[in-house]
Amino acid sequence: MSNTEQRPFVPSKTIKTDFPLIDSDPHFRRVIRYARNSDYAVGAGVATVGPIGMLLMEKIQPSQVGKGGMAPIMRLTSAVGLTAGFLLFYQRSTLRFYGWTENQREQEMDMKEMVEKVKKGEPLYGTSSTTPYIQGMASRNSRYTGVWMHIIPWFNFVNHNQHGVDTAKYYQQAEKELEEKR
Repeated sequence: MSNTEQRPFVPSKTIKTDFPLIDSDPHFRRVIRYARNSDYAVGAGVATVGPIGMLLMEKIQPSQVGKGGMAPIMRLTSAVGLTAGFLLFYQRSTLRFYGWTENQREQEMDMKEMVEKVKKGEPLYGTSSTTPYIQGMASRNSRYTGVWMHIIPWFNFVNHNQHGVDTAKYYQQAEKELEEKR
């Protein structure tokens, strides 16, 4: 008998989408790097709705809160607006990784990034100091969490190799590119 306990590998569920899956559990930094200008614009727009709405309501029907009463209200409204704007920005970028919205640009960026890592001999999804069990648990806990971003904001900060895609395509593309160079 052995002291090491074998835990089963739990593969991610494949969901049928209109566009190809890039990553079912993208790392936080990767989501931010792959964001489009439209994501930034929508996030900024949502972030400004609250404070602009409060100022508009104050102009239409003054609250008579007195001197200094509006500043704390605006700070709170701005904080809530910034949080909502960031979460929407993050969710829009994440949904492209899942293949739920058009993701041609992200597919190209992903292929280029991963093929470069293959050519350099680096791990595709980074290295981690955690055990394989913790990596698997982190993956299972944060897989497809971008869908529920408005309920519980949950981000993936753990490097692991469980992303729901067949990584052979990156190696095949790297081989193809190396053959073309010769």
